[in-house]
Amino acid sequence: MELAMDKIRFLVLGIHQPTLYSYFRSSCSWRVRIALAHKGVDYDYKPIHLLKKEQVSDEFMKLNPMGQIPALIINNQTLTQSMSILEYLEEAYPQKPLLPKDLFTRAKVREVCEVISSGIQPLQNLSVLQKVGDEKKMEWGHFYINKGFVALEQLLAGCAGKYSVGDEVTLADCCLVPQVYNANRFKVEMAQFPTIVRVHDALSNLEAFKAAEPTNQPDCPEDLK
Repeated sequence: MELAMDKIRFLVLGIHQPTLYSYFRSSCSWRVRIALAHKGVDYDYKPIHLLKKEQVSDEFMKLNPMGQIPALIINNQTLTQSMSILEYLEEAYPQKPLLPKDLFTRAKVREVCEVISSGIQPLQNLSVLQKVGDEKKMEWGHFYINKGFVALEQLLAGCAGKYSVGDEVTLADCCLVPQVYNANRFKVEMAQFPTIVRVHDALSNLEAFKAAEPTNQPDCPEDLK
């Protein structure tokens, strides 16, 4: 009922269905897909192929001069940067909240998000790896994800319940799952991070997280499904 009322409210206000510019394996886009699926928000999916450098095309750079994804278009307005998009979705679609009411717990969720989105993921982003070069990129990515996970494991050990922060799904979980995927891509030994693994496995069973997986995106190549 709440979701139906939201749709009616958006129609009255003239708000269009969101459009997400995404790449199936982009961890930043993946965070947003999880939140959209969790809140039951319908959206159009517009693929941007990072390896073909579509993110720096003249057309896309008009949407995001940083040449990065995701970009969310809603009501003819553009939002970029995954964390700002997640915060917007939390306020625009209040059903199934992803931020706790308790102020300290809410801050803890944001702390976990920042560790991942600012302290780990940017160091192994595609543009960084391309600068490092093919010969060194696996070593580089492995080193910085492993280093970040040492800190993240300690952080989660103090705040995790069933999920990253307590027993409810939060924005922290939206960030965690894609980063574990990257850790596995860079052959990080996950057995040394039991809390991260436990939380990740619990989240992976949830329908919203399944829907957001790279293999379930329209631009995922058939040989990777």
